[in-house]
Amino acid sequence: MTVLMPAPSAPLVLPRIGVLLRHAAPRVFESMILPVLVFYVALVFTSANGALAVAAAWVYGGVVWRLVKGGEAPGTLLLAAGTITVRVVLTVATGNPIVFFLQPCLGVFCVSMGFLLTAPLRRPLIRRVVADLVPLSDQVMEHPRMRRFFVSQSVLWGCAQMLNGALSLWLLLSQTLETYLLVRTSAVAVLLGGVALVSVLSLRHCLRRLETRGAETRDDPPTPDPETRAS
Repeated sequence: MTVLMPAPSAPLVLPRIGVLLRHAAPRVFESMILPVLVFYVALVFTSANGALAVAAAWVYGGVVWRLVKGGEAPGTLLLAAGTITVRVVLTVATGNPIVFFLQPCLGVFCVSMGFLLTAPLRRPLIRRVVADLVPLSDQVMEHPRMRRFFVSQSVLWGCAQMLNGALSLWLLLSQTLETYLLVRTSAVAVLLGGVALVSVLSLRHCLRRLETRGAETRDDPPTPDPETRAS
């Protein structure tokens, strides 16, 4: 008599916070902080249009470099590329330097729509962002519970960026430039920092549920095949 035993599932190992930070920091720096630094350095030596061109070349160069090496461009870098594209197109189309301050607001709206529109897809944009920032296996990323997590986070970040864009646009059109820069910087830091904290806690909760469920599955006795039990 042959008893078919189910294949044991691989144990789920939760990454430590330090590991997550060390993995995420270079990607955040490359796609979010470094393009801004490149823009301001170029602005010192060139015009606003020249600085935009340099920043766009930097971001797209990073995307092309990833593709040439045979890998995938990080989702955070794709977001940066989409944002810089909107800024360059609007500046060239209008020829008005004031539009420079309007472009980040419109870029934020584009990012918001990117999160919301891809939420129902099998591989939404937020999944690529999470994959860039958190080292998780394909087994974990494809789990149905993680799929629900990606949907909820797509909606959360889509709404947060929509609020970010609306607040930034209102400040830009109703307040002085000094007030806009000060209030927007502070408000966006609080808003996105709070959303990021919620996302981290939600991810930890989701992973712990997966770990608990995996442990219960490994502890359950195997269910014999009905035909084998009858024989």
